[in-house]
Parts: sequence; C-alpha cells; structure tokens
Amino acid sequence: MKLAIIGLVNSGKTTIFNALTGQHLETTPYPTISEKPNFGVVKVPDKRVAALSEIYKPKKSTYATIEYIDYLGLTKGDAVQNRKVFDLIKDVDAIVCVVRAFTDESVSHPMNKVDPLADIDALMFELIFEDLEFIEKRLERMKKDKKPSEAEKKLLLKCKDSLTKEIPLSRLSFDEEEQKVIKPLQFISIKPAIILLNIGEEDLNQKREQELIERAKRSKDNNSIVLALCGKIEMEINQLNPDEAKAFLDDLKIQEPALNRLIEVSYRLLGLISFLTVGEDEVRAWTIIKGTDAQKAAGKIHSDIERGFIRAEVIGFDDFIAAKTMVAAKDKGLLRLEGKTYEVKDGDIINFRFNV
Repeated sequence: MKLAIIGLVNSGKTTIFNALTGQHLETTPYPTISEKPNFGVVKVPDKRVAALSEIYKPKKSTYATIEYIDYLGLTKGDAVQNRKVFDLIKDVDAIVCVVRAFTDESVSHPMNKVDPLADIDALMFELIFEDLEFIEKRLERMKKDKKPSEAEKKLLLKCKDSLTKEIPLSRLSFDEEEQKVIKPLQFISIKPAIILLNIGEEDLNQKREQELIERAKRSKDNNSIVLALCGKIEMEINQLNPDEAKAFLDDLKIQEPALNRLIEVSYRLLGLISFLTVGEDEVRAWTIIKGTDAQKAAGKIHSDIERGFIRAEVIGFDDFIAAKTMVAAKDKGLLRLEGKTYEVKDGDIINFRFNV
C-alpha cells in the first residue's frame, strides 16, 4: 500500500515524513527545488503482534507496512510545478494532505500567514484543476478518433460536470461499469484522502485543536478524514529511545504518538485488515482487503498454500489471549476449522492446512 504526502509549500509535510519514517531530510521555511522524491516504509503499529511475540518469543516479529512518498510542495496556481507532483502520485492508493495550522514567529515572510481552511480549499482546487485539465485534453483527442468510446465519453462528461462545480470526484458515485472505465484514468481527486492539520505545540490538547478539526470537517465539499498533530513534536518523539519517548509523552499528557493514529487511519482508509500467523520462527501480521476469503488469504503467504488449501484453523486474537495457550483454546472449543469461503476477520490467528 502506497500513500502520498502532499501539501502546499511550507505546510511541514517533510517534517511529517521525517517523523513517520525516521529519516532526516532537510526542512526549511522556504520552497525546495529538489527533483528527487523521497520514499519510506513504515510499520503499522499493532499491539497484537507485540503481545503474541511476548508469548511465542519468535526469532522474528513482522508488522504490516505502509509506504509513504514525499515530494515537492504544491504552489497555488503553478500548474507546471504541481503537475510534477501529480504525475508521480497517480498510482498511489490514497493521499495525506498536510495543512499548515502552526505559526513560526522566527520567519518574517508572507508564507507565515496561517489560514488552514483556505489552504484546504486551495489543495482541493489544485486536485480538481488537474483532473479537469486532463479530461478536457482527453475529450479533445476523442474528437479525432474515428470510433471513440461512448462509455468513456459519457463518464468523462459526468466527471467534468462535477469538477466544473469544484466538487472532487471522491464525492461522486460510480456504478460497476463506470468503475471499470475510470480505473485506468488515474484521477487525483477521486483518491481517498486524509486532511492532516499540522498544529503548533501550544495547541496540543487545547480547545483550538478540536475547533480546527471540527471546522475542517465542515469545510467546502470535504468528505475526508481529518486528524491533527504537531509535526515538530512527532519528529522529536521519533528520535528518542522508547523510555525517553514515554517520559516525553507523559509530560505532554499524550497516551501515544499521534503518528500512530495517522498510520492506523491510513491502513483502515483503504479497507485493509490484518490476520496473524504465530510460531517460534515468526509472529507476523499479513495485510488483506476486508472481505477476503480464507483461500485467498492463504495465497498472501504462498501460492502453494492457496492452491492446496484444505482447511484453516482459526481463533480470534481476544479468544486466544483469554485462553492463554492453543491447547487451552482447543479444550474450550475456541479453535475452529473453517473452509475456503470463510471471510477472514481482523485479528484472526490462522494456521492453514494444505496439500500440494
């Protein structure tokens, strides 16, 4: 799974990326001109993997992961510069839109003006404008085709009508046939999005933080998930050892890094869940789409297991923790045998029986 971190210039998106990935990319209060995108893979926090690892003492513990991409900041009205960003992120699964809600008193510059709601509107407009320009060019080319696709033309006109009204494609509904047509077009404004308010330290756990979240949720044509965090603080936490980080969080009266929420929300945004496998060699979380059946889930581990699938031995995480051991779970009838069509649930601990 791949998410792009985007934002207007000076929104603090690279600080967020550093905090997520543990990297140390340079951050400045002014636009950067680097043409090189940054990539980072992040573990999805999962207390179940930690708990099972404590029980099994495996050689290795493997968490589900998400890949994040950071690139140039967007500039209002700069279509050429912004297109470089959009061309890079056309194949991502979702977008994290970082919005500045902090003030840097050390910077005397017009960019120091803070207006989160205006910036959300500006970001949405740039996404919409990119899609609208793409549609207009495509419709123009279709005029020269001897046999243009009527299904595609009809879809493009439907999308154009929405975008002209400054309504992102994520607000539209598409039937099964339309979804087949729209998928290869790689629109930007159709992607699931998280609005991430990058607040100042003085607003942490304060009334203004919640007010900003509520106002952002009510902003024009916004149906995105809205979260708030302080990128500067999160980056500092990431650079501390676990004991120091806990003391720092306690001092700020925060239970866990806000980045954990961002990662978890990113994971759930795309309808993803994890099932677990356990043993002395490895405790591991495997990523699947919610609704996946047992046989297809087996294929995530190895194609041979999917091909030779016989049964799945399944127990929910909570049931296993309550039973304390697999033997006790069997005695209590908590360990079940499920067939190919069983819909795997989040947190299922599974042992696949197969024969090839």
